[in-house]
Amino acid sequence: MQSLRTKSAGFTLAALIGFAANSVLCRLALAQGSIDPASFTAVRLASGACMLAILARLMAPKPTAAGPARQGASWSSALALFVYAAAFSFAYVQLPAGTGALILFGLVQLTMVSWGLLRGERLGVLQCIGFALAIGGLVGLTAPGVSAPEPMAALTMCLAGVAWGVYSIRGMGSLNPIGANAGNFARTLPMAAALLLLMPGSKPMQASGFWLALASGALASGLAYSLWYAALRSLRSTQAAALQLSVPVLAVLGGVLLLEEAIETRLLLAGAAILCGVALAVRPSPE
Repeated sequence: MQSLRTKSAGFTLAALIGFAANSVLCRLALAQGSIDPASFTAVRLASGACMLAILARLMAPKPTAAGPARQGASWSSALALFVYAAAFSFAYVQLPAGTGALILFGLVQLTMVSWGLLRGERLGVLQCIGFALAIGGLVGLTAPGVSAPEPMAALTMCLAGVAWGVYSIRGMGSLNPIGANAGNFARTLPMAAALLLLMPGSKPMQASGFWLALASGALASGLAYSLWYAALRSLRSTQAAALQLSVPVLAVLGGVLLLEEAIETRLLLAGAAILCGVALAVRPSPE
């Protein structure tokens, strides 16, 4: 039992780091103008599909007496994945990084917690305090000095957050997370091709933009999503939502290390509030 918990914790940590890296890679690629958002989305989804196809082939579960493992992929899940990926890319063209992270993961949390509550999950007193503390930390991290976001970009990031929440919820019942992700990513490719036809880039893609999008898809998306799907099997909706609140903090730290952004007291205090809040929110409820 302890080894299973350790394994699940490792999957969760790696996935959350991947999600944070995704934000850093996307911000860097779009900020330097080396790729347009439609192309970034297409390369990200295509490279993610390739990575997952390899993983699914290498780690396919063996059939049991009850039959082969159910893959769990579907066109509805693929649509949620595509909407998230496309909206994420287009929103980050105009949104400041902190504001975008707050909107995205705030909507993810709201979507997943709402689903959990609808299914009968209840939060204890400490869990409620943890959520409030984490949300307060997020507000403190992003609100001071940040101007009001551009309305359409903010709405687009709201759409990305809801879509990612839906995709995470749908992944909870998967018996074969890697196969499910592989199938879902493959199903997004026609959608990504249609997006490129409808919204072609205004200038050629640069090599740096391509490689950033490739890393975002293969590592920070494909591999990280597989780990997240695996971790979701041992998490409740409310726990998964709380854990994702730490991603903006990790993304800011990635910006400090990779983009040479300044370390501020506000960052340290808000990060501490978020992580402490997450620790309280994921505590098991008393029986």
